[in-house]
Amino acid sequence: MFGICNLAIIPLRLEPSDRSEQVSQLLFGEHFRILEKLEKWTQIESAFDQYVGWIDNKQFRILNEKQFISIEQSPTVLNGDLIEYITAPNNQLIPIPLGSCLSFLDNEQINTSNYVFDGIKVCGIKDKSNLIKTAFMYLNTPYLWGGKTPFGIDCSGFTQMVYKLNGYKILRDASQQATQGDPLSFIEESEPGDLAFFDNEEGNIIHVGIMMDDNYIIHASGKVRIDRLDHLGIYNAEINRHTHKLRVIKKII
Repeated sequence: MFGICNLAIIPLRLEPSDRSEQVSQLLFGEHFRILEKLEKWTQIESAFDQYVGWIDNKQFRILNEKQFISIEQSPTVLNGDLIEYITAPNNQLIPIPLGSCLSFLDNEQINTSNYVFDGIKVCGIKDKSNLIKTAFMYLNTPYLWGGKTPFGIDCSGFTQMVYKLNGYKILRDASQQATQGDPLSFIEESEPGDLAFFDNEEGNIIHVGIMMDDNYIIHASGKVRIDRLDHLGIYNAEINRHTHKLRVIKKII
């Protein structure tokens, strides 16, 4: 079985309970495989990044295999503005955030509600130089564990969405993203758009951000912000200390 998110944003939870932590989110139009179905909850695997979690049975729509394959084979088309609207024939509006997927709208067998989108669309692979421009769209977004939108985002959700909006697939969590790409030997070798990863005292990757020019980094920590980066890690000038210990910088594209 398969499904698609037909609401603006729905939480993806670790366990089948409203009290369980949100580990990620599904945005409008994102499709997925159904792994297990309970009375009130469904365990799913996201088609985009194979991330697994539980969603409420009232917050998605079932797809058949043919419809799922059709979306898989369609070019990825995303909402390119911070907030836009999907319009239904009865003039109802569904607000959707940046990065929502619009790929199914041209498929009449899936878009049975006759949704229409008249906003900014982004598709295709962009030049690496466009990553920082996209990252700035999330500037000052509050930090939210498991978040993926301009209303709340975590560090790896931020990097994943910036890359996604430019046509690139990276995994969901910082520790997963750290398995991708090629490591650089020195900060000076980095280019805007490369990813910097940070670890804790146990050596586990716990944070990620996007490199900018002149050893600056944009990352989600409290909010999406810009800080300096040196060989020790991220230096926050507001509190006059390092906040994250640098592990590695990787060239993903």
